[in-house]
Amino acid sequence: MYPLIRNRRLRTNEAIRRLVRETIISPDDFLVPLFVVEGNSIKEEIPSMPNYFRLSLDNLEKEVKELWNLGLCSVLLFVKVPDNLKDNAGTEAVSDNGLMQLAIKTVKSACPDMLVMTDVALDPYSAYGHDGIVAIGQILNDETVEVLAEMSVSHAKAGADFVAPSDMMDGRILSIREALDDEGYINTGIMSYSAKYASAFYGPFRDALDSAPVDIQNVPKDKKTYQMDYANRFEAIKETQQDIDEGADIVMVKPGLCYLDIVREIKNEVEVPVAVYQVSGEYAMVKAAAEKGWLDHDAVMMEQLTAIKRAGANIIASYFAKDVVKLLNK
Repeated sequence: MYPLIRNRRLRTNEAIRRLVRETIISPDDFLVPLFVVEGNSIKEEIPSMPNYFRLSLDNLEKEVKELWNLGLCSVLLFVKVPDNLKDNAGTEAVSDNGLMQLAIKTVKSACPDMLVMTDVALDPYSAYGHDGIVAIGQILNDETVEVLAEMSVSHAKAGADFVAPSDMMDGRILSIREALDDEGYINTGIMSYSAKYASAFYGPFRDALDSAPVDIQNVPKDKKTYQMDYANRFEAIKETQQDIDEGADIVMVKPGLCYLDIVREIKNEVEVPVAVYQVSGEYAMVKAAAEKGWLDHDAVMMEQLTAIKRAGANIIASYFAKDVVKLLNK
């Protein structure tokens, strides 16, 4: 008799496929990015991110309650800072009454058990659109790290559960950990953007926050001196291990789909949870192609997210989170 082993027996019907499926997507996998703006009663759709919105604090409150009722229990906050509050020193970033600090308090007041992670980088606050302080055509590392540490303490003071440094400055995890501990925030965690690549997939996100680098003299036109070269693989492992050694509780790979080899490499090397950020460009491509009728939105969405988890992600930051959960609940 040939063959004795028929692998297709385990694919015969949907029931058996579900029974032996290796990778399962659930609401517990997701970290939901949210964009916050000044004002009241604001829910602005982001043109390059269909069906995704900038929210004022009153609508942020409504959104987190809806997320919680859907079974989504973790959010990642970003703020769009008015131009008049931007400078080259991160002044607004460390204000006790800054938009981020108010957003943290809003989420915790509306839904105390919601896990709140906060973006730590200077680009939303920078007059130059960079993640650090700019001087004579360079991004200053150590001076930036000092502000990031102060910024992290202010987020913890406002109630953040985790801070998420996305800046890619050298040594910032150790400085942030020491600053948090010195102020008594020993239980505030750090999710480090450890392998964040200089990617063209970030365009819609920068539209959402108006945080693209400005094109003026003596200011770098891109972020390639601090974000990683996408041609590099082993560098990602080095960066990630260094962040763990400095105190990172969770490490992240960003972007997602084009970097699944990096996700697997890191997952094989580390013992802390690995997060993946499925970024704005990945989201926008699916939305645009689906709008054209060129692909099945839900099928592609689920295939991509399953691939990210299959590659080793414990946590997925994704703009698709609500779409996925609503689909799962059908």
